[in-house]
Amino acid sequence: MKYALAIITLVISSLLIGNVSEVFDHNKKDPLRDEGISKTLSALGEAHPDHYLDSISDEMIQRGEELIFFGRTTSPNGSKSKQISKFYKCISCHNTVKEDPNLAEVNPERRLDYAREMNIPYLQGSTFYGIVNRETWYNDDYVLKYGNLVTKAKNSLEGSIQLCAEVCSQGRTLEDWEIESMLAYLWSIELKRSDLNWTAYDEKKMYESSDAERIQFLKSKYLTKSPATFGSLPKSKADGYEGLIGNPEKGKVIYELGCKHCHREQGESDVVLDDSKATFNWLKRNIPSNSDLSIYEIIRKGTYSAEGHKEYMPHYTMEKMSNQQLEDLRSYIESEAKK
Repeated sequence: MKYALAIITLVISSLLIGNVSEVFDHNKKDPLRDEGISKTLSALGEAHPDHYLDSISDEMIQRGEELIFFGRTTSPNGSKSKQISKFYKCISCHNTVKEDPNLAEVNPERRLDYAREMNIPYLQGSTFYGIVNRETWYNDDYVLKYGNLVTKAKNSLEGSIQLCAEVCSQGRTLEDWEIESMLAYLWSIELKRSDLNWTAYDEKKMYESSDAERIQFLKSKYLTKSPATFGSLPKSKADGYEGLIGNPEKGKVIYELGCKHCHREQGESDVVLDDSKATFNWLKRNIPSNSDLSIYEIIRKGTYSAEGHKEYMPHYTMEKMSNQQLEDLRSYIESEAKK
């Protein structure tokens, strides 16, 4: 009798798991095999976002990639497109690869460790990798900088791309085909299962939940928005942030992967930073100054575009560089200046 019940239970369980598998993968493979997360969400009943594209070709993806990396491409009619901006490319401020080891948390320290491990730039902007899986953009304190400009951009990826082209990069208005091409590339780098630190427990929970619960649980494995909190200056720039002691080894990573990414020969900035004693002495001397020559001022406030000098430096939010990391950077600069 016990043997018969065991067989019946096994058969029923197999049928149930099989039915659930069909929801996630029509080929009845692993329910969350390494495909785009949007496909899984759609299979569970989630509506496609407004920036979803019904059809994407390799040509569209290539055009979008070229626009993001080089600022121009070949248009659908075969002509060369105009440069979006003569100052910046998208990759000046944004990576196009995963930049956080755990996509469900904001942790600048771990983000820096991951950047060092993967040798990727430590930038002010959130990565484009998985940006199509987010639900809002230009979040939180960005309204303090851009005001009403973020009203439309916050809830529209297309609007965000346009705002970035016109204002952030100090460039021109994008044509519809350009935005569509960029979206095509961005969809090619959406989040996949392998990005989510998926476990056997997560697999089991997905099988045991309703479709609505599965959607929410899946979204709990990654951030659907990139938080943005503007930091403040220390009470005394000469003393730094109270109670924090800098680590020069970590500061070196920030300097190499962050500062020198833009401040290099033929980089985005006219100010070139190198590893010379003169450079470190100059940086150290300006730490307490009340100008954007101070690392505290430039990192926490950035600069603004001005008539005749449209180039500017975006600031780092608290999520992109913590106060501790700023002290780490200072510690490295001061230690190098002493050599």
